[in-house]
Amino acid sequence: QLPTGLYKKVLVILHDSVLPYMNEPTLMMDFLTVAYGIGGAISLLALNGLFILIHQHNLEYPDFYKKLYSLLDPSIYHVKYRARFFHLTDLFLSSSHLPAYLVAAFIKRLSRLALTAPPEALLMIIPFICNLFRRHPACRVLVHRPGGPADMSEDPYVMEEEEPSESRALESSLWEIQSLQNHYHPDVAKAAAVLNQSLSEMEDDVSGLLELSAYELFDKEVKKKAVDVPLEFEQVRGLFGKKNDIFAEHFSLD
Repeated sequence: QLPTGLYKKVLVILHDSVLPYMNEPTLMMDFLTVAYGIGGAISLLALNGLFILIHQHNLEYPDFYKKLYSLLDPSIYHVKYRARFFHLTDLFLSSSHLPAYLVAAFIKRLSRLALTAPPEALLMIIPFICNLFRRHPACRVLVHRPGGPADMSEDPYVMEEEEPSESRALESSLWEIQSLQNHYHPDVAKAAAVLNQSLSEMEDDVSGLLELSAYELFDKEVKKKAVDVPLEFEQVRGLFGKKNDIFAEHFSLD
């Protein structure tokens, strides 16, 4: 087994600098499947190579989606390779032939983890979840369930369950996204409120949001033009407020 640092260096370049130039890319199947099973950042990086082997060379990986589901943990919104991971996850979940329970499990786990995610990740993951609803209408029951659980204590969804089919995601509701409608960042609250309305058929383009950073969000807010809002209809006189203020009668800063 390779050292962790060497694993990362190899996997970062394997999909575009090695596999395309091999006469038999399938020789890398064992290496990539072992790397995918290690966990953490190494598993995330192995996804690129596995994607090529699965889609171009008919690699069959048992329990692939179960392993992909297990990679969803709180660190996924903070890791260096977040953009690459969600780009590939989007591709793997694009098939309309995936069972509803599987997609619902991904939606629920992503939503639960979103409760502690930073704003820049939330602005990406909320449209990501909306796209999953557009591709898999059977999962919309998670949104249209008025009598569903109101918080975590009543939620039938089992977050700790490793098997998506046993997570009971389809019995739950997306109260997590409803909670995000009260988020301190106005853009996040606005994005989460989209699920209160009927979703359009056109998917959201999340490619420009995958690498969104906290610096870009802050820079956008700083450069935003402030609108002058009248805060007082009666002109203030001096330090103590209105014209008829008793302090203004006895004190003056002139």
